[in-house]
Amino acid sequence: MITLHKNRRSRIRRRVRGKISGTADRPRLSVFKSSKHIYAQLIDDVTGNTLAHASSLTKDLADALKDKSRTEKAREVGKKLAEFAKDNNITTCVFDRSGYKYHGVIKEIAEGAREGGLQF
Repeated sequence: MITLHKNRRSRIRRRVRGKISGTADRPRLSVFKSSKHIYAQLIDDVTGNTLAHASSLTKDLADALKDKSRTEKAREVGKKLAEFAKDNNITTCVFDRSGYKYHGVIKEIAEGAREGGLQF
């Protein structure tokens, strides 16, 4: 059974996804947070490909993030995603918060990506 919280987020997510879409020039930055980890990816919705991804489980970040808070981890994941995006010549994107409120971990991913050079 889906809880009310997940059901509400699911409805918001479907509604937003009907309005925004990513392309190869301007991919969608999709975020997901679990109770322990944070995931972000740049998606081209036209072809259905993931162009770049980063998470708190990424080998480069996992050791460096061990003793940090969730918000600090999120900012580093955002910076790492922006670094991968630069490697793929991506400078702009559309932010998809996946139904989460824009504060805390979600806000830190966005701020970290902006610090790394992504524009949205």
